[in-house]
Amino acid sequence: MPSSSPRFVLRGLSVSQIKKCIPKQGKQSAIAVAVQSNYPVVETDASNNVSMIDNLFNSLKDLARKGHLLKAFETFSLIKLHASSANRDVILHSISSLLYSCTNLKSLPQGKQLHAHTISLGFESHLVLVPKLVTFYSSFSLLADAHIITVNSDIVNPLPWNLLISSYVNNGLHGEALSAYREMVHKGVRPDNFTYPSVLKACGEKLDLDFGREVHESINAAYGHRWNLYVHNSLVSMYGKFGELDAARRLFNQMPERDAVSWNGIITNYASRGMWKEAFELFEEMRLASAEVNIITWNTIAGGCVQTRNFKGALELLSQMRRCGIDLDPVAMIIGLGACSHIGAIKLGTVIHASAIRSCFDGFNNVRNALITMYSRCKDLRHADILFKSIKTKSLTTWNSMLSGYTHMDRSEEASFLFREMLFSGIEPNYVTIASILPHCARVANLQQGKEFHCYIMRREGFEDYLLLWNSLVEMYARSGKVLSAKRVFDSLRRRDKVTYTSLIAGYGIQGEGKTALKLFDEMIKHRIKPDQVTMVAVLSACSHSGLVTEGNVLFEKMSTLYGIVPAVEHFSCMVDLFGRAGLLNKAKKVITSMPYRPTTAMWATLVGACRIHGNTEIGEWAAEKLLEMKPENPGYYVLIANMHAAAGRWSKLAEVRTYMRDLGVRKAPGCTWVDVGSGFSPFVVGDTSKHNSNDLYKLLEGLTDLMKDAGYVAGENFSSEDEVLEEIECCNM
Repeated sequence: MPSSSPRFVLRGLSVSQIKKCIPKQGKQSAIAVAVQSNYPVVETDASNNVSMIDNLFNSLKDLARKGHLLKAFETFSLIKLHASSANRDVILHSISSLLYSCTNLKSLPQGKQLHAHTISLGFESHLVLVPKLVTFYSSFSLLADAHIITVNSDIVNPLPWNLLISSYVNNGLHGEALSAYREMVHKGVRPDNFTYPSVLKACGEKLDLDFGREVHESINAAYGHRWNLYVHNSLVSMYGKFGELDAARRLFNQMPERDAVSWNGIITNYASRGMWKEAFELFEEMRLASAEVNIITWNTIAGGCVQTRNFKGALELLSQMRRCGIDLDPVAMIIGLGACSHIGAIKLGTVIHASAIRSCFDGFNNVRNALITMYSRCKDLRHADILFKSIKTKSLTTWNSMLSGYTHMDRSEEASFLFREMLFSGIEPNYVTIASILPHCARVANLQQGKEFHCYIMRREGFEDYLLLWNSLVEMYARSGKVLSAKRVFDSLRRRDKVTYTSLIAGYGIQGEGKTALKLFDEMIKHRIKPDQVTMVAVLSACSHSGLVTEGNVLFEKMSTLYGIVPAVEHFSCMVDLFGRAGLLNKAKKVITSMPYRPTTAMWATLVGACRIHGNTEIGEWAAEKLLEMKPENPGYYVLIANMHAAAGRWSKLAEVRTYMRDLGVRKAPGCTWVDVGSGFSPFVVGDTSKHNSNDLYKLLEGLTDLMKDAGYVAGENFSSEDEVLEEIECCNM
């Protein structure tokens, strides 16, 4: 309150009585004034009146600030009673303080009373109170009232309009925000640097490019290119929302100064469009510029690494965050746990788990779900189950996380039991639930259950727009060998993505229909759907299974030159298989020796198998030695090598294989399969007579063998079964 008030008249209340309404600090001030003046306290003394009103006003502000609203209103009553009508500033500023307190304390009735009082006093259009009233009504989402107050005030200052437009934007009413801006300009109120950020955000959210450009031109007309940093950041963000990334980047490059918001804005623009290469490059520029990297930017880039399957890169970024003194937030932990689950980094996952416990983030649902997924994907179902059971109120996401873990580990019985338990608990499955179950149906050849889920999807409303679900159906039918059913689902889709095409391409490839797979791939390219690494594995594998050597070789060369995909070890494996199946063993060998990756055991085994088929013992023995040097745990690889030596009559080499297996402790588990006996799947192994219906099972298998012979299938005469080879190995060691 201004201290130049000339005089206040106290009516019917002594100083001692008024002091009772003032906190201790205010009383000390009043006493000090009285002592310094050396005059007795007299009710009509002008200096004491001014001091007392000042103390009452300070008391009101203190009470309002501390949230003692009732006492603040009592003090306001005293101020109204004793303030001079000649100077009403004290009333004005008292109402301002009370409105601020009503806003913070969410006291709607008291605030409305104050509003009524301002009208009776003629203050409803005062510059001090109008912004407070707009903020007050906006805090209760009473934006129509806030709008009326702003429009009726006729204030040329942009502050009330800025508050109104910002409130509309914060409440998601972007159209109303733009209308308010138009009305503001029409009334002759000039926007300022606090107006434009909200207006530009509203344009971006409404994707109103034309109006956004119009506002941009207004900014140029008002300020030239000497923009405020916040306005500049808002322009970059707006054009990013429109997908006008060239314009956003141009504006970013023109910025004379940048803050963390500037960098995060342009990086997010590229990230939201999946343009991770540009986002990663900008992140490196940001660090070279010694700009402060906030946790939002760290998380965006780490999340991008996960999106591009650079899981180790994501974990390295999180490690750098810690070294920079930035604590991981729940988002960073979820990203880290997701990366760990993809590469099986359970030790690092447990470190993140411990950090979550220390930070008390382990109680967050999203973090707990990510932990369950991490443990289950890292094959530690025991800890995943402990976490799952420790959650009293399980969300659908929690059920899905655990269910996904069981299906990932091919634990069919546990997955089915958990799914039924979820239904009995009253939780309805969503598209993620079914999408995680369907691939499991394909892996265990449970086509009937997959068809039941298909019917469930068709009967329920709301699933038609979830492409993930339909992609899983295509994959389920394709992997189960029902390519025609997969194609029918594919044809029924209004929208398809690279996953849809990849699933069907892989299905045709498995069936040896490589040319059909290539036609699908060409159709995908014509529809401007960019293939990814998984798509290229599927199409190269299709070429391999169909002997399309030339086509496969051309596609491999196009990967980097045309599609911008750097060949990974999986793609080189496909090329080894492609050349190996075609008998081009020297080319297969050259692929392995010249590729920029360390050959895998599966790659060497592929070459050994190809040499076995085409009778090339020279390359075969070389590949077998390389495979044995890696000491694989898969007994099938040793059987493969033994088959090759047995066919060549190299019994001493065959004995060495047995020695390798014995020294490494590798044991051949008996072959196991399932048969659907009507009431469910029944697993059995070679020579298994433990089942009560084993006689019926073997009769069925004999019938299947006869059908295979009738169809013209004849096993290669030089091939032995795994058990026969192992018996031969035993004989060699006797």
